Amino acid sequence: MYNEDVEIGRDYHHLTKHSPKSVRRSAHFLDWSNQPLPFKIYSRLEALPLPHPAEPTQAPALSAIAVDIVGPVRSIPGRDDLVRLLHFSAGITRRRTYPGGEILFRAAACTGALYEIELYLVCGPLPDLPAGVYHFSPTEMALRILRQGDYRGVLVAASGQEPFLAHAPAIVISTGTYWRNAWKYQSRTYRHLGWDNGTIFANALALASSLGLPAKLVCGFVDDRVNYLLGLDSDREAALALLGLGQQAAPSHERMEGIPLLNYETVPLSREQIDYPAIRQMHHASSLQTAENAAAWRKLAPAVVALPPTGEPTPLQPLPEKDIPRDTIEEVVMRRGSSRHFRREPTNFAHLSTILSRSTEGIPADFRAENRDHLNDLYLIVHAVDGLRPGAYFYSVERRRLEGLKYGDFRRQAAFLALDQALAGDAAVAVFFLADLNRWMGWFGNRGYRAVQLEAGILGGKMYLAAYALGLGATGLTFYDDEVVDFFSPHAAGSGAIFLVALGHPARQQR
Repeated sequence: MYNEDVEIGRDYHHLTKHSPKSVRRSAHFLDWSNQPLPFKIYSRLEALPLPHPAEPTQAPALSAIAVDIVGPVRSIPGRDDLVRLLHFSAGITRRRTYPGGEILFRAAACTGALYEIELYLVCGPLPDLPAGVYHFSPTEMALRILRQGDYRGVLVAASGQEPFLAHAPAIVISTGTYWRNAWKYQSRTYRHLGWDNGTIFANALALASSLGLPAKLVCGFVDDRVNYLLGLDSDREAALALLGLGQQAAPSHERMEGIPLLNYETVPLSREQIDYPAIRQMHHASSLQTAENAAAWRKLAPAVVALPPTGEPTPLQPLPEKDIPRDTIEEVVMRRGSSRHFRREPTNFAHLSTILSRSTEGIPADFRAENRDHLNDLYLIVHAVDGLRPGAYFYSVERRRLEGLKYGDFRRQAAFLALDQALAGDAAVAVFFLADLNRWMGWFGNRGYRAVQLEAGILGGKMYLAAYALGLGATGLTFYDDEVVDFFSPHAAGSGAIFLVALGHPARQQR
């Protein structure tokens, strides 16, 4: 199976669609006695405790979310910078006890609160941190060293000499642990890997921006080389993306030959793991085989072609800079949750405009060059926004405006589209992410499917942060695939439904 065989990707997307019939027919149930652990635990490796993050940066969250460099530009991250970035991206931010145990809440939203994304760090010698390959343990706020020495050259070679990565002093690697999410969501998990990876990287990019650290996401790399470096069984856990941090002189080249195989013991996730072959097949089909493949992959995509104008235009009216809240990104992350209920109260158009503009600016990634600004298209069902007629809209990123598709009260339809969940109907706005999968997979191959899902997660994660910075709430939702496309057609005809975020006034305290 190769990246170019896009029928595999198309089949996977079709196989994992939700519909009213498929949901009613499903006999799947949650076996609570076999629920996976939410953490990867190395049984015999000593932990390197990390200090708790110090005082927050002074950079306003809404500026950091747009991924401008808002702090003094710095070339090399120190240990304290990495502690801040790891903690506020994937760390534990709240604990809540209940009669049966304790719930640990994380810095970024995750489907089902199952937290299947793991983070690793590969770095050269840094202030207060030796060169090595590390695993980040959120539950202990600690690192465990898997390999001693500077292995960045392995990642640079695997990326086909990606220029930014070649000069990054530190590289964060995200991986997805299939079973931890598939326990609840079965084969649809491969979509969720992108969403949940994206919300973590939305936080990480904002933290890097607030710290003044240049950063770039790299999705084009030879999968087997990265998985080998981390000691992963790619049928159970696999590398998804690399985040380069900082810039300095390029490291020395590191060959794969002679690097020993890792075989560290980890605590089993649960009593037994159920295999969902579609997940493995989709990952293998979207993997790149050689460094030449990785280098070529980044050059494949054409320029984005803006969809033609449609309907009545409403230009965005974001808040002026003087009215932007001054809360830091750390403060926003600490109060972020997933709203479980919304009050049917209106928000204002300035807030919606600010969320849309800030969340769609600045995703430094190898699949988003200057000539291809976005893979996902944004469609909205507006219920209650002062100054905006209720109805369905398309958000033109290029023209920075909403374009009306149809008008009316669509609360009932929005709740239905969100897998019959009232949240999407009670919110002020429901934002649907759709993508032309035929176009992007035609150029990027099956790995384009990964990139589309990851970008949607990043955009959704940035919307979460922007909403909470403005005193609103947000929640990510799943949906009936074809019914979403049908609702926004003919404008959205031929697209695939990717993600959904509801925004509004939370009815009560978030989790």
